[in-house]
This record gives sequence, structure tokens and C-alpha cells, in this order.
Amino acid sequence: MTGSNRGPTRRAFLQSGVAVGSLVPAGCVTPLSGPSDPDEFDLETVVDGLSQPWGLAFLPDDARLLVTELEGRLTVVDREGGSSAAVDGVPTVHDAGQGGLLDVAVHPEFPDEPWIYLTYAASNDDGESTTHLGRGELDREEGVLEEFEVLYVAEPFVDSDGHYGSRVVFDDDGTLYATVGDRQLDDFGPDHVSQDPTNDLGTTLRLEADGSVPEDNPFDDDAEAGDAIFSYGHRNAQGMTVHPETGEIWQSEHGEQDGDEINVLEAGGNYGWPIAGYDCEYGTADPIGDEPHEREDVVDPVYYWECTSGGFPPAGATFYDGDAFPDWRGDLFVGNLAGQYLGRFNVDGGDVEELDPLLADRGWRVRDVAAAPDTGALYVAVDADDAPVVRLVPPAD
Repeated sequence: MTGSNRGPTRRAFLQSGVAVGSLVPAGCVTPLSGPSDPDEFDLETVVDGLSQPWGLAFLPDDARLLVTELEGRLTVVDREGGSSAAVDGVPTVHDAGQGGLLDVAVHPEFPDEPWIYLTYAASNDDGESTTHLGRGELDREEGVLEEFEVLYVAEPFVDSDGHYGSRVVFDDDGTLYATVGDRQLDDFGPDHVSQDPTNDLGTTLRLEADGSVPEDNPFDDDAEAGDAIFSYGHRNAQGMTVHPETGEIWQSEHGEQDGDEINVLEAGGNYGWPIAGYDCEYGTADPIGDEPHEREDVVDPVYYWECTSGGFPPAGATFYDGDAFPDWRGDLFVGNLAGQYLGRFNVDGGDVEELDPLLADRGWRVRDVAAAPDTGALYVAVDADDAPVVRLVPPAD
């Protein structure tokens, strides 16, 4: 079974759209083949020549898109003309392994609150690293993040370059959620860092927009747990999105070998890693831990890929709520890395069904996906050293 269901100057660019940097004109339609319906959408290149783009965020009431590149560059892209330029004021990142500049989000009340939020890996004096969350005020005329401040540093720093997690979203109330990976620590037992909510590894954090801790966080009054933690027992959640109708926070999370999951967050929930899951140890068919449905102390995923299924190494995720593709409304889209396609899932309450893959003929590791709030076009970031951001649009008449 493949899946299971439980339940010139930056100012010149920014003001006038004059091309700066590596450009490919928008509107370049390429034919599709393979399992996707060629009549369902056209594919346009928005910008090309990016270095491992990781996160996407749209500037409200603006034709520009923010893109993070892993090596430490925040790029602003003119969605209409395809021009791009780097933004100054970005923090120094730990660009090694899976680390670097990771996700990006825009304050829900932008531009009245001109904050741009970044998650990134950064190191200490000993060369150890961890996931950071920070924000700066975007000066759109100058193309710079001003007064950048660190809001949260996940503890502890460790000697690993893997599993930073690092998606960040705002819910409907303007509260911020950020994922922190387990840092690829492989002590598979009850003492694993992900099962210890006194540290931030393998967790989802919940914070106010200024970085303070909400008083209604589930562990706020628990001296034995971190007060910023909303959920724990995660391995490496690299996708997170808000359900447009329920407001629930949904995540896509990497398993070990197979065992990848789609989860709905519950306050204080333990998501099992590594004491419970549908994973197997790398190179074997041996399960890691119990199956989540066998334990009352673990939240079962709403969808998973069990051991020996081949898995679905997941990345960025979004619910589609646009008008460009009415038949997609309410569907969940999740980037697939090793499988090299864009996954599409029908969601009906807690029932999830994987539909035919999109872009499966391209050989693209899909790192992130987001829907433009103004046009409903679906934007996709491709994970490669010389990579595009593309968009899916309704087919031309």
C-alpha cells in the first residue's frame, strides 16, 4: 500500500521592476506529459537561476514574491516581469548540510506591520548549530530588512547539520507556529530528544508575533516542559499550513525509512517519534517503535506511508483556496522531494486521499508550494542548485 488514512540598484528594481540578477521572463508555457492531465493547467517559469530555493511568501497587495535560498539569500521576485534582486539585512546562516536560510513568512497585518519572519540555521562559537527564528522590517524601496532581531533560538545547539524542521506559519488569530527538527539524533528510544519536552528539538513552537509565549500554550504552567512548545514527538516537519475552513494546523513530516506522515496538530500532543510510527530502520524492514494507533499517549497521523511502501519524503505544504482552479479548492498540496513530484490530496474532514501526482515528468524535487492570494496560481519552488520557481495557471483558451 502506498498510503494509509487514519480518521542596478535594489531601489531601482523595487520601485520600477527593472531587471536585476538572473532573469527568465514570466509567461513561458511548457507542455506537460505523464500522469498529470495536460489540459488541467499550463506551466510558467516565474524566475530561474536560484540556488536551492526553500521558502515562498507573497507580499500582500503587491506583485512581488519573497523566496529564500538555502545559501543565505532572501530574493524578491517580480511575479509579472520575472526580475529579481537580493534583499540586504539578512542574518548570517549556518550553510552546511540541510542548514541555511530556510523559511519565510509575512506578518498577517503587513504592510501596517512590515515584519518579515525568517527561520534559519545558525551556529555558536563551538560550531554547533540550531534552528533560529527572527524578523526584520522590510523597506520595500531600499530592498533591505531593517532592525533584524532574533525572536527565538531552539535549545540545545548540537553538532549536526541535519533536521532543522523550520517551517513557519501564522494561524487565523495571528499566532505564529514554527517547526524544529530532531537534528537527526538516532538514539531510538524513550530518552530521545523528541520525547523530552524540556528541550525544543522535535517540536512545534507556538509564539506571539513579537516572539513572546502565549499564556494559553499547553505547557506554560509546566515546570517540566518548555513553555513555547505546542506539540512534540516530531522527527522533521518540513511542511505546515492552515486549513482554510477549520483553522487547524496541518503538517507534513519525514519518517525514517518510509513512515512519512501528514498530521493535524493538537495542543500538547505527542506525535510519537521515535517510540511510535510507521517507519522502518534504514536499510531494513524492521519497524521503529509501536504503531501510533496502538498507544493512547500518541496522536495518530491522518495519513501515512507505512514501512516498505516507498514513502513520500515531504516538504512544503498548502491548502488550495483560490479561484483559478475551482476543482482544486480544499485540496492539500505537498511537495515531494525524492519522489520528484507535487502531491495532491483530497481532504474531507479527517479523511485524506492521495490523488494523481502533478509535475511527475519533470525530475524536480519539489521543496515548497504556495497559492498566490490575488490570482490563485499555484507556485512551486524546485530544490536544485540552478533552479526555477514555476507556477501552475489555468490553460490558455
